[in-house]
Amino acid sequence: MTREEWLKVSAMLAAGAMLPKCLMAKVLADEELKRSDFGKDFIWGTATAAYQIEGAWDQDGKGESIWDHFTHTKKNKVKTRENGDVACDFYHKYESDIELMRKMNIPASRFSIGWSRVLPTGTGTPNQKGIDFYNRLIDKCLKEGVEPWVTCYHWDLPQALQEKGGWVNRDSIKWFEDYVGLCGRSFGDRVKNWMVFNEPMAFTGLGYLLGIHAPGKFGYKNFFPAVHHAVMSHGAGGRALRSTVKDANIGTTFSCSPVEAWKDTKLNADAVRRSDVLINRLFVEPVLGMGYPVKDLPALWRMEKYTKEDDAQKMEFDFDFIGVQNYTRIVAKYLGIVPMLHALNIKPKKLGHPITEMNWEVYPEGIYQVLKQFAAYPKIKKLIVTENGAAFKDENVDGAIHDAERTKFIQDYLKQVLRAKKEGIKVDGYFVWSFLDNFEWAEGYRPRFGMVGVDFNTQQRTIKDSGKWFAEFLKG
Repeated sequence: MTREEWLKVSAMLAAGAMLPKCLMAKVLADEELKRSDFGKDFIWGTATAAYQIEGAWDQDGKGESIWDHFTHTKKNKVKTRENGDVACDFYHKYESDIELMRKMNIPASRFSIGWSRVLPTGTGTPNQKGIDFYNRLIDKCLKEGVEPWVTCYHWDLPQALQEKGGWVNRDSIKWFEDYVGLCGRSFGDRVKNWMVFNEPMAFTGLGYLLGIHAPGKFGYKNFFPAVHHAVMSHGAGGRALRSTVKDANIGTTFSCSPVEAWKDTKLNADAVRRSDVLINRLFVEPVLGMGYPVKDLPALWRMEKYTKEDDAQKMEFDFDFIGVQNYTRIVAKYLGIVPMLHALNIKPKKLGHPITEMNWEVYPEGIYQVLKQFAAYPKIKKLIVTENGAAFKDENVDGAIHDAERTKFIQDYLKQVLRAKKEGIKVDGYFVWSFLDNFEWAEGYRPRFGMVGVDFNTQQRTIKDSGKWFAEFLKG
């Protein structure tokens, strides 16, 4: 920035004024990130998920999950026809991977419990060998000074429960409550930080409406009951943790994307409102006691069919924090023929910004926008960015992976998190997705999100340049 621009910025900030976007962009671009800027209590970590990294899909008594079944029986549903049978072999390599986290100065690790590893059929007698694995993992984290942050459900429902209807079956609320209670009793003496769900809109929408994720179900008859039972399970799971874990810090996570209009018209504004309900509001508002936002998305009247008289009270839970997970934004345009939303998402290539391997637009300001949107809910006590990251084409050249795009992505998004924090938004942590390259669901192993590269033939780990930058940043 020029001297004149800095003087203008200083004067505006001194007067308590908001900076125009053009000046804010220059301030953020010139600002050097320092860990200390976020405060000494800010939480830093990386995130993973059981099915995506563990492997050992049928070892030591583990039961079949819906993702095991999906990738084995519907191979064409995964673009590369791959599966997570071995993945990163974290089940066998967890000790060296946690030691690598310590080497990289990472203070916290977010990982999930595989439901079918601890309860092979989803209910009934626990699998002690599965419980023992997570106990060893937790103990190793604590030994290395890496705080465990546990997600109870990251999309891997036991297949035995899916054969009873899965999340479409109202019994899923009780199944989930019992499973979470087992997790709390088994690990709550050492784990104090918990997330009930990972991105419920993703696993219900992709798995029960569109059929492109496990369990591969289609249509509203599957989607609406799955949504309601997942909403109800937030409260059931939260209460199970509260009753079994002393001094628990309990949250849940939501996938969030700012929604903007393609052009400023009334029809597009209506499309934005409906899309925002589905993408950002559908789960958080009933959990906060606000009910389903039927007024802004009339198609939600269908939820009445699955809602009982006392459900509204039971699906509400007083979470200690809400996790927001942002990767991109949505630019919506009215299109009447699209069911429910009457909206079309504009292709990212038309928006003029860089695109990731997932065909997502790189839009750093989006994370600021969703933090601001969620902070406006009075009942949300604090926010944590529980996932943020990007997949780019990485190449290992002579034992090095130079991923400048990912480093810039993380830096630019962190600057927007800091912007929100400086404006008084209570955002208290940031987890990078992901620690390791992993099995990326229906995309297979091609998209690489990790700050640590994985050769899936040899299981060799290589710290990428982004991981080296993050390790130096965390030293600060």
